[in-house]
Amino acid sequence: MNQESPRRSAAWFGRKGKDGFIYRAWMKKMGLPSHAFDGRPVIGICNTWSELTPCNSHFRELAEHVKRGVYEAGGFPVEFPVMSLGETLMKPTAMLFRNLASMDVEESIRANPLDGVVLLCGCDKTTPSLVMGAASVNLPTIVVSGGPMLTGRHRGKSISTSDVWRMSEANRAGQLDDMELTLAEAGMCRSDGHCAVMGTASTMACMVEALGLSLPGNAAIPAPDAARKVLAHHSGSAIVRMVEEDRKVSDILTREAFENAIMVNAAVGGSTNFVLHLLAIAGRVGIDLNLEDMDTFSAKVPLLANLQPSGTYFMEDLYYAGGLPVVMKELLPLLHKDVITVNGKTISENYDQEVCFNRDIIAPLDKPFNTLSGVVVLKGNLCEQGAVIKPSAASAALMRHTGKAVVFEDIDHMKQRIDDPDLDVDETSVLVLKNVGPKGYPGMPEVGNMGMPAKLLAKGVTDMVRISDGRMSGTGFGTVVLHVSPEAADGGTLGIVQDGDLISLDVYERKLHLHLSDEEIAQRKAQRAPAPVHATRGYVQLYQNHVEQAHLGADLDFLKGCSGSTVTRDSH
Repeated sequence: MNQESPRRSAAWFGRKGKDGFIYRAWMKKMGLPSHAFDGRPVIGICNTWSELTPCNSHFRELAEHVKRGVYEAGGFPVEFPVMSLGETLMKPTAMLFRNLASMDVEESIRANPLDGVVLLCGCDKTTPSLVMGAASVNLPTIVVSGGPMLTGRHRGKSISTSDVWRMSEANRAGQLDDMELTLAEAGMCRSDGHCAVMGTASTMACMVEALGLSLPGNAAIPAPDAARKVLAHHSGSAIVRMVEEDRKVSDILTREAFENAIMVNAAVGGSTNFVLHLLAIAGRVGIDLNLEDMDTFSAKVPLLANLQPSGTYFMEDLYYAGGLPVVMKELLPLLHKDVITVNGKTISENYDQEVCFNRDIIAPLDKPFNTLSGVVVLKGNLCEQGAVIKPSAASAALMRHTGKAVVFEDIDHMKQRIDDPDLDVDETSVLVLKNVGPKGYPGMPEVGNMGMPAKLLAKGVTDMVRISDGRMSGTGFGTVVLHVSPEAADGGTLGIVQDGDLISLDVYERKLHLHLSDEEIAQRKAQRAPAPVHATRGYVQLYQNHVEQAHLGADLDFLKGCSGSTVTRDSH
């Protein structure tokens, strides 16, 4: 045993006397030999496997391939579980628990004898929560995403989770019966992996690769493909080298890396949820990133990836076309090329030799798939601190629009009214949903892309301007204004909008305006009742008391900044 080991884990396993005896003896009960504790890097495999998170249900096997790579490089792998956030099943919303999971990750890493960490994540919130937690500790860290599922099939056609919205509306309109829906759901999710489109999970996988936190190619390899296991193996070896070279999270997550991620997100048509998660991660490492940066650095980037929901194809197709590496090669003239990544190479070194195999799926920078891309940040008296819209998923005819508000006070009110035949609404109306923000719901659910009123579905209306302080699934689409800040429950102007008020949206001018005088707005705010308190104990109360607004990333205020890897007390 190397008593002089510089490893962080040596504070546990390199000790003499009873302390080292205790630490090593309990580990040896798992059949570990003495040379496992000779000063080699101890690598934590942070696993979000759970049968309640179907997207991550293959992570037990994936972890074994990470271990092979760790052993091969001379490391000592130890797998541990953390809270897993299943987007498909958790109520009231997985977003409510993102910050809680990040705390679990942070404290699990800090409290244990780890020199480096591999993050196994896939489903929407598992990626940002794990990165937020690991970034707060600042050890060498690498991300292995679970990968997208194979493209769904139904009656000879490709389908995906984006089709849920279309099929649901068709069912409500009487154009698709329940039996057909049942048949479609049986063919939609036909393999391991997360959503097959550029939804939030795939957006997060692209985000970590663009940030430099994963090996090249991580974002798009399908979950069932053997190449995903190979990448996990190589990632296990890479984390050992990161420990040996002392390459920490803070060395990778620079301001330039965040700017790169924003540009890549625009080029792939990533989810609006990207905004919240990137801002939260930046807050953990002390990078000065703001909402306006999301617009500034994406404005000059066209849409290159022809992927649903903004385009036609699927993540599986993106992989066959060359994956995210090809997209990043196309963007090299715009990116910060010298940013370092987990493998010690720069962005340019990693991607400058990539080749595209299908230009229908990945367009060149000079002939983009769509000139509209990224996230547009709106400002105005209806969203003093900002709101966002994804123009590539919106209807061109509605990008500049004025209409009368049809207001839903909360999600239950919306469900009660939306199909009422007497609802005073037409296709020019603006649907407004309040109290679905971080505090108001609480947790900020994916309900912003409200379904069309039944009476308009019957007329064939497929899109309207919709505004809320909530979020939208990355698989969703439409002319949907999201993340209005401040939210209704935190005193925002959204909370005083009434039926019939005129609202103007101008995406080109970055404006969202409520046609009321400042005096009228102030008077309505003064007369408004206080927001309800949803919890009086436990984490939800903590969340409501400390969650920040959407324009800041909706993290808890006391989690800002990197707290480091030092353990404050020694119990032995």
